[in-house]
Amino acid sequence: MERLLTAAEMRETEKAAMESGETSGRHLMERAGEGAVAAILSEWPDLAGGPHRAAVLCGPGNNGGDGFVVARLLADRGWTVEVYLYGDPDRVAGDARANLEAWTARHPLQPMEQAAGATPPDLLIDAMFGIGVSRPIPDLCMQAWHALAASDAPSGPPGRTVALDCPSGFDVDRGGYFLPEPEGNDPAAWRLLPDLCVTFHAAKQGLFLDEAARRPPRVVAIGLAEHAAATGAATRLLSGDAAEQRAWYRRVTGGDEHLHKYDRGHALVLGGGPGKGGAARMAARAALRAGAGLVTVAVPRDALPENAAQLNAIMLSAMDTPDDLDRLLEDGRLSAVCLGPGLGVGARTRELVRSALDGDRRVVLDADALTSFREAPETLFEMLNGDCVLTPHEGEFARLFPDLAERGRSLSKIDAARQAAARCGAVVLLKGAATVIADPEGTVGVHAALYDRRVPQLATAGAGDVLAGFITGLCAAPGRDTRAVTELAAWLHAESARTFGPGLIAEDLPDELPKVLAALGA
Repeated sequence: MERLLTAAEMRETEKAAMESGETSGRHLMERAGEGAVAAILSEWPDLAGGPHRAAVLCGPGNNGGDGFVVARLLADRGWTVEVYLYGDPDRVAGDARANLEAWTARHPLQPMEQAAGATPPDLLIDAMFGIGVSRPIPDLCMQAWHALAASDAPSGPPGRTVALDCPSGFDVDRGGYFLPEPEGNDPAAWRLLPDLCVTFHAAKQGLFLDEAARRPPRVVAIGLAEHAAATGAATRLLSGDAAEQRAWYRRVTGGDEHLHKYDRGHALVLGGGPGKGGAARMAARAALRAGAGLVTVAVPRDALPENAAQLNAIMLSAMDTPDDLDRLLEDGRLSAVCLGPGLGVGARTRELVRSALDGDRRVVLDADALTSFREAPETLFEMLNGDCVLTPHEGEFARLFPDLAERGRSLSKIDAARQAAARCGAVVLLKGAATVIADPEGTVGVHAALYDRRVPQLATAGAGDVLAGFITGLCAAPGRDTRAVTELAAWLHAESARTFGPGLIAEDLPDELPKVLAALGA
């Protein structure tokens, strides 16, 4: 799993490396430029075949210094390179100044004002502000970018656009572009959205909370040793190549080589009354497919006939009152309970949650089980522990954590989920295109269904119920880490949707999961 950094953590990492004497700012800048050129030519091999024309937009800081290095390296390959600087050249300092002087010793430097009238190049590079600025980019820089990226280059292939470290004006901690006031401004004009973002040393967390470019970020090593890595609560990107995914699955599940169905756990899913059982049935089927050895659906007695007509491998039990649930839970082999999908909102659901949480078992709370506590979320939090999982979407999250939901730019989605998990004492999975999973200790995993991993087909009724079932099925087996199986379930959920493709409905997800598991060697 790949570590995600904030801007502050990246600066701390660079500072620690330079103070240790293992590297220098000038060396890091050179490595960044070399890595960026290599990444660009790897992304577009046709650009390596001969000289082309590039324009590099540089700011006055270290991001601009990276840009001067890239410009010099491209010029050394025979490219025609135009460098446009924002601001007074005399104000460029430090390592960036050394690279500015290396450029101007052999090549002209143009003010940013001249960029708007230039011909669009084959390659346009944003080296204006990177992670160093937390505000909208100046009008002049925005206009220069859009002028040079406005049309295809006349000299051959379509023009390509690249940002160094992150697009200027992008919030690398919270995701999204900083937008100017007043709100009457066209938001699209302030989103540079390059074709590619080449980020240095480690991916920045905001790049996986919102799309910053048209392609996934490319991470370039710049010579920072592991011992210089930032400390603090880790945030990880839940991704990897096929071998890493197989190893991850086996590490979390223990290989799933149990010999008896009860070794794989018995999951209980609570359902609603007549006509309200579809969500619970989907969650139950998902739990069975995810690996639970047995699954039981418990519903009110008058809902038994409709459920009996649609369940085969899944067992069925009557449950009219919380006392009925207490009797069911006397069976110590019930190792995981899922409440919420189609259960109904109100006092009965609150009492069922209370009964489910009274014991040594994993509990997954979704949908109605969360909304039922919107008036007094603290009463829910007092009953939770680290083996419980809450799976809110943004609306449900706002009902339980209204202060964190109204975060604006003060908190990232990662910070909000981390604080929510610490407050309630349970694992929190905050849904969305970027799904964030946090545990009470502050460890966070981010599953980003962005860039080439988009899964728009998951925007369908019941998909969240299936996710709750996947989590329940995976955590039914004893001995597994609750946060780890929740992270794995989020990945399996999206991967099942990706494997199925267009036309997906929620019922398809459990039946698609075996293909994903087979690819993992499960």
